[in-house]
Amino acid sequence: MALFLFMQQLHEVLVEKVNQKTKPIGSLGRLEELAIQIGLIQQTVSPTIKNPHIVVFAGDHGIAATGLVNPFPQEVTTQMVYNFVQGGAAINVFAKLHEVGLSIVDAGVATEFPAELPIIHASIAKGTKNYLTDFAMTELQANEAIEKGRTIVQEIYNTGCNTIGFGEMGIGNSSSAALIMSNVLQVPIEECVGAGTGANIERKLNTLRQVYQFHKLETNNYSPIELLQRIGGFEIAMMTGAFLEAYSKGMLILVDGFIATAAFLLAHKTTSQIKDHAVFAHCSHEKGHSNMLNYLHAKPVLHLDMRLGEGTGAALVIPIIKSACAMINEMASFESAGISS
Repeated sequence: MALFLFMQQLHEVLVEKVNQKTKPIGSLGRLEELAIQIGLIQQTVSPTIKNPHIVVFAGDHGIAATGLVNPFPQEVTTQMVYNFVQGGAAINVFAKLHEVGLSIVDAGVATEFPAELPIIHASIAKGTKNYLTDFAMTELQANEAIEKGRTIVQEIYNTGCNTIGFGEMGIGNSSSAALIMSNVLQVPIEECVGAGTGANIERKLNTLRQVYQFHKLETNNYSPIELLQRIGGFEIAMMTGAFLEAYSKGMLILVDGFIATAAFLLAHKTTSQIKDHAVFAHCSHEKGHSNMLNYLHAKPVLHLDMRLGEGTGAALVIPIIKSACAMINEMASFESAGISS
């Protein structure tokens, strides 16, 4: 009760502080909402963004080896990890531009990376099993991935980071995300499946209908662990743990696109209060993402028709949240500026 009263009073103070800035009330729109939200998360009237960081989790999916749900070969996941390391991907460009820390994680890519490669080596296995005919992973593997995600965030938090976003790379992972969405939201798989990286939609949809029936996704309301076991990816499982740890540390969480939001759905199913700490960076052009956001009653900051993943949306929203904090901290009030309110 004491915390509730404190937060209620803090909210009132933050609203009043924003309203007293030299502007018409509400004229800075979402920036005002973001400043208040970040102040509540950090429990302060002077919110700040410290050492923002993006973590990209990479993992392979057994079903991708069949080519039924993806136009690109599974090897592209490995190739993209090297591209991240060399600084050539979109997330590298945006992270460098906006001075954001970037970590790449091998959550379960189907290759053996050299130990000296400057990534976080956290592989659970060399890709999941083909969930068309099997469980994607064991319960032990799902829990291990979640715990590794938590540990990675803990280590980043210890560097003084208070703002974190997550991205992913994994050929075929939009299929896993669509299946998770379908089960959590209890909507038909047809409403969840998009092109991903450019797949043949009808073939992808027919394949996922078979997965849907094999794992009885329509008739069972599975727990997050059970869903990850059946149809998850190691990168999605690790990201789920990362979301949960970021929330437990009181961090501002930046939620990226379709796949990241699928992992967030699992974290939200575990701890619904996590939504209070989340800024939903953008609405992906991927089919289904807007329905995920509606389910969470979430309002994305950006609408850029992006569907790349990699945490790119999370990186692009960082200058906006920095602007919100600068507004509440540095903008003059009517009183300090000697302007009549």
